[in-house]
Amino acid sequence: MKLVTEPYREQVRRWPQKGRHILAQFDQDTIVVYQAYHPGIGQYAEKHNRFGEGFKLTRMSWIKTNFLWMMYRSGWGTKENQEMVLAIWLKRDAFESILANAVNSSYDPDQYASCEEWKQAGMKSDVRLQWDPDHDPLGNKVERRAIQLGLRGDTLMKYSDEWIVQIEDISDFVAMQRSHAQNHEFDKLVVPKERPYLLHDPALKLKLGIGSY
Repeated sequence: MKLVTEPYREQVRRWPQKGRHILAQFDQDTIVVYQAYHPGIGQYAEKHNRFGEGFKLTRMSWIKTNFLWMMYRSGWGTKENQEMVLAIWLKRDAFESILANAVNSSYDPDQYASCEEWKQAGMKSDVRLQWDPDHDPLGNKVERRAIQLGLRGDTLMKYSDEWIVQIEDISDFVAMQRSHAQNHEFDKLVVPKERPYLLHDPALKLKLGIGSY
């Protein structure tokens, strides 16, 4: 498995406990995002390193950078049509372009002068941004916020093909770690190694509210 992992106990001590943070695994060129699909979609994606058969470009598709947030949303890969969990290496410049074009899924008076201005921005953008409570391995909410990004239109089309570097099926790894989580065996639990993704553009950092509550 290409995904770099580390014991959960070691990581949780380093993670920020509060505020908005993009927890992710990344290097100089790529960042890992997660999605979970029916095997018919996932198997094609892994084989071809792009989405195709069964993948619908006509509906919004959500990506997550945080493994435990993905585990909460997919029930550790047990929810219907989310049985195949994919780790997707995405070009970093593409990811930052997605962030730059993101519009909050709910009105934020700190970002928009009026509700109407926010609605107009949402109509023009292909990207939706949500900050949701992050979760521990048992699915309990924590104070830290996790990001998820909804893609549609031209952005989704580029994401599904040209922006992807590699796709890996991590379903077996998820199943193994699910048993540790369910049995409260946190000393055995291993998760992808993640750290806060740092943005160098102050305006973008302010727009996303990174670090704020």
